[in-house]
Amino acid sequence: MTLAEAQRLAQERGLDLVEVAPQAQPPVCRLMDYGRFKFEALKREKEARREHNAIRLKEMKLRPKISDHDFQTKYGYVRHFLEDGDKVKLTIMFRGRELVHQEIGRALLQRLAEEVKDVAQVERQPLLEGRNMIMILNPVQKKPSRGEANHNAQDPQP
Repeated sequence: MTLAEAQRLAQERGLDLVEVAPQAQPPVCRLMDYGRFKFEALKREKEARREHNAIRLKEMKLRPKISDHDFQTKYGYVRHFLEDGDKVKLTIMFRGRELVHQEIGRALLQRLAEEVKDVAQVERQPLLEGRNMIMILNPVQKKPSRGEANHNAQDPQP
């Protein structure tokens, strides 16, 4: 088919004549709606970007003299973050003479790590940086991407 015939055919059908393989002998063309093709390519690219899991770091700040109820509340948030697949940075802030009793802060961080050991592992052990003691927890199981979650929800279990 000649170029003129192909252009005429594309015009009759209301489509575009798009060169697919210019290096081929003879060059290969395709009849398609080019605007729709570009739109779908952009949509696929957006979907791929959205499913890309960026690692998020959540921070939870504690004090060495924390009450038991406050500890349980903070523990709940930390557990929720880890179950969502986010890393958690635990910071104990020491003020004044509290810095002398670093073992209290270290014990608090170890207690929290022990509480969430089923959903997290310690990436960085407690380390004193200035007046703050920092520990980082990693989720054990990564959060499934949106595509996987939707796919699993649609498949009925036998």
